[in-house]
Amino acid sequence: MVEDRWDPGVAAALDEAELLRYRSNLLGSDLRLTNFAGGNTSSKISDVDPLTGAPVEVLWVKGSGGDLGSIKRTGFATLYLNKLLALERIYGGVDTEDQMAEMYPMCSFRGNPVAASIDTPLHGFLPFAHVDHLHPDWAIAVAAAANGKEKMEEFNREFGHSLVWLPWQRPGFELAMMMKRAVEEHPGCDGILLGGHGLFTWGPTQRECYLNTITAIDHFGQFIQRHAAAKGTARFGGQAVPARPDRRDMAAAIAPFLRGRISAQRRWISSFSDAPDVLQFVNSAHARELAFLGTSCPDHFIRTKIRPLFVHWAPNEGLPELKRNIDYALAEYRNQYRAYYRTFATPQSPALRDASPAVVLIPGLGMFSYGKNKTEARITGEFYTNAIHVMEGASLLGSGAVSGRVPQCGPGMDPACFKVFTNYVALPAAEAFRIEYWLLEDAKLKRQPAEKELSRRVALVIGGASGIGREVARMAAVRGAHVMVADLDGAGAAQVAADLKSLTLPELVEATRVDVRKRGDIREAMKATVAAFGGIDILVNTAAIYPLLSESTIPDEGWAATLNVNVTANFVLADEIAGIFRDQALHGTIVFTSSANGVMARQGSEAYDVSKAALSHLIRELAVAHAPNVRVNGISPATVVKGSALFRRDVIRATLIKYKIPFQESFSDEELRSRLAAYYAEHALTRKTIEPADCAEAILFLASPRSRCTTGHLIPVDGGLADAFLR
Repeated sequence: MVEDRWDPGVAAALDEAELLRYRSNLLGSDLRLTNFAGGNTSSKISDVDPLTGAPVEVLWVKGSGGDLGSIKRTGFATLYLNKLLALERIYGGVDTEDQMAEMYPMCSFRGNPVAASIDTPLHGFLPFAHVDHLHPDWAIAVAAAANGKEKMEEFNREFGHSLVWLPWQRPGFELAMMMKRAVEEHPGCDGILLGGHGLFTWGPTQRECYLNTITAIDHFGQFIQRHAAAKGTARFGGQAVPARPDRRDMAAAIAPFLRGRISAQRRWISSFSDAPDVLQFVNSAHARELAFLGTSCPDHFIRTKIRPLFVHWAPNEGLPELKRNIDYALAEYRNQYRAYYRTFATPQSPALRDASPAVVLIPGLGMFSYGKNKTEARITGEFYTNAIHVMEGASLLGSGAVSGRVPQCGPGMDPACFKVFTNYVALPAAEAFRIEYWLLEDAKLKRQPAEKELSRRVALVIGGASGIGREVARMAAVRGAHVMVADLDGAGAAQVAADLKSLTLPELVEATRVDVRKRGDIREAMKATVAAFGGIDILVNTAAIYPLLSESTIPDEGWAATLNVNVTANFVLADEIAGIFRDQALHGTIVFTSSANGVMARQGSEAYDVSKAALSHLIRELAVAHAPNVRVNGISPATVVKGSALFRRDVIRATLIKYKIPFQESFSDEELRSRLAAYYAEHALTRKTIEPADCAEAILFLASPRSRCTTGHLIPVDGGLADAFLR
């Protein structure tokens, strides 16, 4: 049941443009109605021409690339309707589509810079005040069925609608002309079902348009469900492979290997789904054939590419066999994709893009989807899940073999190019190419903002709840990285992650608890990072302990604990992440935090100083051991007091007493920290207090591609301590 979410109290206070925004947000808030950034809405609104002072009708339509669920008033393109309609006089046919799109900015009202989408004329030429164009799975299932036109007519009779069927046509001016003629030839029609594409509905008011849209979609849902009830519970030919009970663990185990292979040309972030509808499809007898056919709706296809990669994996096979199957299937996929490009490309086509798939289906396991960030990877998976629903619905509507021309095939098209399996009709490869490599779509991609320095990279920051680690996590997030904040203080790590979500896309930051003294904890923290993002590119550790001496010598257990946390834990971290880096086969970086104390000999901090000296050499040893694909570096800061978990009040007091720095017990923690930081600054050549941000800058330089030729190196961040100069 599609819910009516319209609130008359809210709507009553809105002008027409805000009502359009409100209507759009309501429709976009229900993913059963349309996909993220999919579909578009419009209204024809009277305004005053700023040049003539005369009333004029303005088309407000969702701007290119916008999302209905989150669009604001400023996200709509606005065009003089009379100028847009006048373009019909100069339209020269489908070969002039790109030239027509170049005219839309000339129709802009009040110089609105929002780019008009390729669907703009579809709204402008419909003679209705308010228009919705959505991609609900239930409606597209009919639009993608080999008997779709027949089923639409059955739907009309059953629910009292008068929808009009149009065969497949790429969005643009030609489709607008087809739709204009359709409503002229069918007066009183209440919508248009575009073959293989989507649904258009309309209304004389914002409220009536909204009601007409959700009513039609709800009726499509009832129509599909009726057919589903008649077909029983089996879907896609029934189950061929059982879902593995350990699939989440197996997915985490294979994710770095798969991500590395998919990222051969450039890095991608992954999202994993084993939702019931996904498993039902990937485990079915018809999954491979349907997956190869590809999607039908162009909104799906833009995200999911021409087809997903289907990897065979038998129930009796393990990870070694799965890895071999991935390599074989991926090589075949790339060869097919390059052949697809060569077959349909013209001299004017954009250059061949990454030939890797955006979606990977593995029976028994689930679906991996990929994007430049976690949000886009998840959305790509959601789009393919929509495609699964469409294939399911189209199959449910079938009643036997289909012969002859499918209704998606329009005049002048080759019927043989429309491939059918179990009543589902896929988008022909030639039409898919005309969308994927359309110059207008390419222009949309080029309008996207430049990616940040650490975009597409995953950073695991241990010690991220405070001090240097917290600042590393913050800077990494601001610079585009996906960040897992890990710390012994799990609540502190979660709070830092929550704070960072406001600086970036919320899905790009997660948190986990880790005790670096336990190999099992380290393994679980890495597994959580892989499960969240698909792999790891950067490992940073700032966690350490500084034993507070109550006597002149440190007890044995204190000495052992210090070396365990400050040295051994770093070795174990590098040892555990080695397998992930090896599986990914991508360049990875490790940055550990040593100390100027590793060079300077002092009384009273022997355990800490020796541990840091050992860590400094361990960094060099690890750089040799993990070359050439992993760089291992470190920083050697002087004491960083601000925000450090090492410097509890008792430690600060003891240090002030040690250096004979006067203080009062009434001083706040911050006052005590300031006194100690000032003392350290006085003994540095630059007279500068070392801040967490200073260390984080050095760490992220070493973690970034800017230092691609640096490994086995430690950068001093000590303000200039002559006693710590390298000897």
